[in-house]
This record gives sequence, structure tokens and C-alpha cells, in this order.
Amino acid sequence: MTLYPVPMLTNGATHPAEQFRALVKDLANGAEGITGGGDLKVAPLSTPGAGVQVGEGSGIVLGRVSAFQGAYAVRNQGSDTVPIAATGASARSDMVIVRVEDPEYEGNLDPAVDDINYFQVISGVSSSATAIPDGRTGIALARIDIPASTSTITSAMITDLRKIANPRRERIIQTESPLSISTALGGSTDYKYFSTALGKNFAIPAWASKAIVKIDVSPLRYDTANFWGYLSATFGDSLTVQATTLDDNQGSGVRRVPAVIADTLTIPDAYRGTSQLLRVRTRAAASGQTANIYVDSGTTLVYDVQYVEAPR
Repeated sequence: MTLYPVPMLTNGATHPAEQFRALVKDLANGAEGITGGGDLKVAPLSTPGAGVQVGEGSGIVLGRVSAFQGAYAVRNQGSDTVPIAATGASARSDMVIVRVEDPEYEGNLDPAVDDINYFQVISGVSSSATAIPDGRTGIALARIDIPASTSTITSAMITDLRKIANPRRERIIQTESPLSISTALGGSTDYKYFSTALGKNFAIPAWASKAIVKIDVSPLRYDTANFWGYLSATFGDSLTVQATTLDDNQGSGVRRVPAVIADTLTIPDAYRGTSQLLRVRTRAAASGQTANIYVDSGTTLVYDVQYVEAPR
């Protein structure tokens, strides 16, 4: 048989498991990994001991035995404890994986009575391993680097190896055009906001792990003297966009120069599902400068934020 004679989910038809697995693979765009950033995270036991805890969540596992095997949808409802053997005189690295052992393609487990989907520890992997070192069907969750003569697993020993099968992204661009010239800044080494550029509020998705932030300020207005300082931004109360150096050396006349700042920020747990203000600020590099810096009605600010989902 080459073409399945009946397409999926046809009334009155019977479909083999392989056809369902092909559908899972198609819906996952051929990717594998965890579903969301918080899924299947490996952590120490609540009281650290000879094992780890795998958190709840789901994922997609590609079959590796046959080209026609498709993909498996796996899920951990709640959390599971996975034992880790103690080390002897030498250090050892173990890998915790989600394993699928389908007797249609390998082994002799019976799905009616056996767990063919389980957490497995591959003992003695390379201390730099990030992927399953052989051809078994599964996805890597974590590497445990255990010192010699150790039976208690701590968070410092756990390296997160999870990858999201299809990470979500969302990009938002907002613009701001000041209606009037701002209060002159430039003499202070403390950061100050431009009085007529109030910033923009950005809604943060509940799944976001990182924010790639780029702000174009075009142009800044200078006068009075040369200006040497920094342009930065704040995102909410706790995140800061790294500064760009402003090194204007054009004398005392009025001049206009564009500037760009950008950064990749890690989203705190408390930010997810909230709105936070993104706002530009500036400061002088040294005190005693007489230069002034402004935004005005000839300035446009473009706030470009892309949210990215990653394991967390």
C-alpha cells in the first residue's frame, strides 16, 4: 500500500495507528520537542535526594526506527520522580529523556499491559552531550552532571536540554511622535526621561520567555555644545535596554542625529500576562556638560518588540 485509501477522520472508516502518527507529525510541522516553555522541566526533588522530578507537560517525539513511523504525542499529567544512581569514585553524566518504545517497530513490550512511554536515564553520557547519543526514539530533557561519591542531586548539577517543537513568536510595533519639544536634558549623569515622549505600553503574552527590543529615535535634537552621553530605555520597573553611546561632536548649532538602541531581555515570571511601559531615557557621560538634547515634533520613535518562547 502506498496511498492510504481513506483520508483521516472519515465517517465509518478505520485508520491504522501509523496514519494517526503521520497526522501528529504533520500538525507539528515535522518538529519535535516540548510543547510550551514550562513543559517537562527536570528539577531536584523537593527535598534533594537520589533522583529528580520531571514536571507536567507535553511534547512531540519523532519516531527514529522507520521513515514511516511518524510522531508520538506524549504527556506527563502531574509530576514524576526519576531515580538517579549514586556515583562511585568517578564523576558521571546521565541524561534524562522521554522514551517511546513502540513494539510495532522495536522491542517486545505489550501496550495493553506495559508502559511504552516512560522516563529513562541514559547513564554515562558525555559531559557535553546535548542530544540522545544513539538512535532510540525519545527527546532529551536534561543532563545530570554528578560529582564523584554523590547520591544527592542538586539544581547545580542539572543542565536543561529541552527544546520547544514549535516556539511561538509575536511581534508588536508601535510608534510615537512627540507633539512638542521636550525639556532640555544633557547636564546630568542620572538618567532622565524625555518629557514629551511618554513611551508605549506593551502587552506581554503569558508564554513569552524573551523580548527582542529595538527602538529607533529619529532624530534626536542637540544644541548649545557637543554632547557625550548614553541613550537607553526601561521596560516596566525591572528591565533595562542596554545603552547606546551618543558621541555628538558637531559644535554649538542645532543639529539632528538618529539613534538606535536594542537588546534581548529575559521576561520575569511576574511580567507574563501583564502590560509594561517601554520608555526611552538619556544621560550625560560626565557632569558639567552644557550641551542640550531633546525630542520634538520632528522626532519619531519606533518601538519594535518581538516576543519569543523558550524553555524556562
